[in-house]
This record gives sequence, C-alpha cells and structure tokens, in this order.
Amino acid sequence: MKTFVASTVSVVLVSILFCPMVMAAPAMPDDVQIVQPDPSLPKEISAFWGKWEGADSGLQHFLIVEKINEKEASLYCWNSDAHGISGGWQRYEANVIKERGKYTIWFFGRFGNTELRLKGEYLNFDSQTMRPRLKRVP
Repeated sequence: MKTFVASTVSVVLVSILFCPMVMAAPAMPDDVQIVQPDPSLPKEISAFWGKWEGADSGLQHFLIVEKINEKEASLYCWNSDAHGISGGWQRYEANVIKERGKYTIWFFGRFGNTELRLKGEYLNFDSQTMRPRLKRVP
C-alpha cells in the first residue's frame, strides 16, 4: 500500500512540475477601444468583431478585433511561446476583403501575410508560418 501511495504522489508531482501550465489571457492593451460594429454592417463582417484566443505549435494566441467596417479593421494580436515568453501586444490595420462571397480580414503582421477567416464558431488565423484556430471569448 505504501508503494502505491508513493507512486501516485510521485506521478502527481511530476505532472505538476513538468506539464505546461494553462496560460491566462494577458492584460488588455492600455489604448484598446473596442467599438461595437454598426448595426447596418452585414453579419458576416460583424461576426469578426470581439476577442479571440487559441493555441498552435506551443504558441498561445490572443486577438482583439476592436473596430471593423466594410473596408477595414483595427486589430491587436498577442502571442507567447510554450515558456510563456510574450511577443507582446501588436496593433495592425487590416483590410476587409470579399472573395467568392466570403469575407476575409487581411494584414501583414509578425508572421507575414495573414488572413483571418470565419469557419463556424472559429476564427482561422492563416499566416505564412502558423495556422491556429481561435475561439471567441467574453
């Protein structure tokens, strides 16, 4: 019985020490101004608006679409690596594009040309080096 208890405690301790911790969202940027989209904006565009988070290849991603209209969007992006080292918040001005009946947000960012596409409840972040799937957060 003592061996079982010792083994169980050891497994729990090793799991706590060596498994990556779930990272909390970073503090919002000081100058973020989240502006509700105009009600006349097509729902396919206004659906991009808000806060999103996800992970890919050891990186945590947070995205804020703070303003959006039919032609452009203002974004904040944040990421960290598996060790919690932050890339910090970076602001981007993006283009809203309609191709084949679907809307896309396009910008040139830290990871090169980047496109944001809605797919169901997810926002697909498609750049030259990564493709995380983000989920809306409150």
